[in-house]
Amino acid sequence: MLNIKTLSVSTNLTKLVDVSFTISSSTALVGQSGSGKSLILKSILKLLPNNLTKTFQYSSDFDLTYENIGFIPQNPFTSLSPLTKIKNQFFCDYEKQVEMLKIVNLDLDTLEKFPAQLSGGQCQRVILAIVLSKVPKILLLDEPTTALDKQSSKLIIDLIKSLQNQFKFLILFVTHDILSIKDICNDIIILKDGKIVENGSYNEIINNHINPYTKKLINSNFQTREYRL
Repeated sequence: MLNIKTLSVSTNLTKLVDVSFTISSSTALVGQSGSGKSLILKSILKLLPNNLTKTFQYSSDFDLTYENIGFIPQNPFTSLSPLTKIKNQFFCDYEKQVEMLKIVNLDLDTLEKFPAQLSGGQCQRVILAIVLSKVPKILLLDEPTTALDKQSSKLIIDLIKSLQNQFKFLILFVTHDILSIKDICNDIIILKDGKIVENGSYNEIINNHINPYTKKLINSNFQTREYRL
């Protein structure tokens, strides 16, 4: 479990994010562009620009270090070096590479290929293999299916859920697409202007939401691609 007691991000004049929440298994952060989703991710990853002020207090049975955090980005093609073979993008030995490729259902000849020779879904599975090779305690997902077609998206979601059962990592899934988290996240947090306006299970949020902003998000069906912070 990861209990984020305080996570705030501000400029000299404005508080951009002010939240607290607990990740007990798998949690989704859902909101429109500018709601603060990416700022929360960047805070955890320690990637905030120097002109922002951050306060971050948490409790957990593990430290939020590089070794314990896995990050799956939105666009797999921009996260892999295009001129480097897959085997040279891992940070582990060959035996471990083979083991991880089998876990994510990729053929061993993938190691000899360049990213451009793979589909988007295959590239995302490669990134999963690279990330999981260090056995993270928490997996941060930044809209990992946005660049994929419907079939590949479902495959990735099903795979991540299966891998969570195997590796026992926590999940923090950032998205604007509520449909993508139906089968993977136990808890949903609705963000607006850097604050939590509603939270609960998927069914509670869909069927028993209270906040008008949540209703607006659900009615929009999250089909419009957004431009985020």
